[in-house]
Amino acid sequence: MANSSALKEHFPLIRDREEIMNEIHSVPALFNIYETWSRERKAEFLDFCTGNRGVKILYDSFFKEALNFEYDKSRLEFFLCAMLKKKVKILRVLPNDSTRIADESTLLITDIIVELEDGSIANVEIQKIGYAFPGERCACYSADMLLRQYRRVRSKMGRSFSYHNIKTVYLIVLYEQSPREFKSFPDTYYHHGKQVFDSGLKMEMLQEFIMIPLDIFKKCMHNKTIETDLDAWLTFLSDDSPEKIIELITAYPAFRGMYESLYQMCQNMERVMGFFSKELQILDKNTVQYMIDEQQKEIEKQQKTMEAQQEQLEEQREKMETQQEQIEKQREKMETQQEQIEKQQEQIEAQQRQMKKQQREKEEEQQESQARIRALEKKLEALEQNKERLV
Repeated sequence: MANSSALKEHFPLIRDREEIMNEIHSVPALFNIYETWSRERKAEFLDFCTGNRGVKILYDSFFKEALNFEYDKSRLEFFLCAMLKKKVKILRVLPNDSTRIADESTLLITDIIVELEDGSIANVEIQKIGYAFPGERCACYSADMLLRQYRRVRSKMGRSFSYHNIKTVYLIVLYEQSPREFKSFPDTYYHHGKQVFDSGLKMEMLQEFIMIPLDIFKKCMHNKTIETDLDAWLTFLSDDSPEKIIELITAYPAFRGMYESLYQMCQNMERVMGFFSKELQILDKNTVQYMIDEQQKEIEKQQKTMEAQQEQLEEQREKMETQQEQIEKQREKMETQQEQIEKQQEQIEAQQRQMKKQQREKEEEQQESQARIRALEKKLEALEQNKERLV
């Protein structure tokens, strides 16, 4: 397994830990800076300075040092060719005078903007943390670049300006820790998108997006060899293991010069410690912003939940009011029925009293009839007896 001594065989500039610590302790200003770092940060710093791990390429200062356009134009062109998957030639590096909404620049570790030979614009951004709303952010960044190009070209060309003179803008975003949206594609680390119409209408919309989650790339490359320019660059950016670095510079010697530039920078302890401190400050700001974003996202999620619950409560309230109305109607109906039943009951009782009265009258009539019959029978017996005496 490769180690710091193995890297030192390839890069003799790498210094020993004892030599570095002696220099730090001998310069009070350096020692004071060193003591402000946490134990983990001290170990990280010494690891890449001594070759125990590779240099942190994704740190802004190191990335720009390795791809310094003034030192070697071909490095940045090589990088863009791999990212865009086509041959490109850089005309110039543009000043990064873009104004991010709500200080969005604090979210970026690296932000390099170049104009290509065909007039198109490429913006390279590196984020260590995958922030919330990555799609919305990229749309705003790309629109910002497009507007800057429009203003620059129109100002330069004056009345001869035509929208045909506006060229494609490419936004290339590399994430060290990818946003959650990328987790749904665990086997894909290169995402290229542009605006198209579902009808098949062909129209040049001028904006293209390339998004690369480096954490997913590392998982995909586990136990795999470097085979393409894209694999080489993504390995350079994401993997700081000595064995992978040696594999990279062996397969792609062009990266050796980039590492040498970085280890040369590490010879200047004051400079490299200043860069490292700056990177830690940026990382802290990014972490705070990430927490703010996550909290905002959670607040919005809770707000949506509350709104949904409120809608449910409103629906339930309306349903309860409807049910209450139905209950009132049923109660009124039942009261009406009860009144009808009571009236019917009164009628039945009146009928029963009438029937009883009629029954009593009939019984009295019957008794009277029986009494008359008995009286007649007695008279008849008396007549019979008189008749017998007469005979």
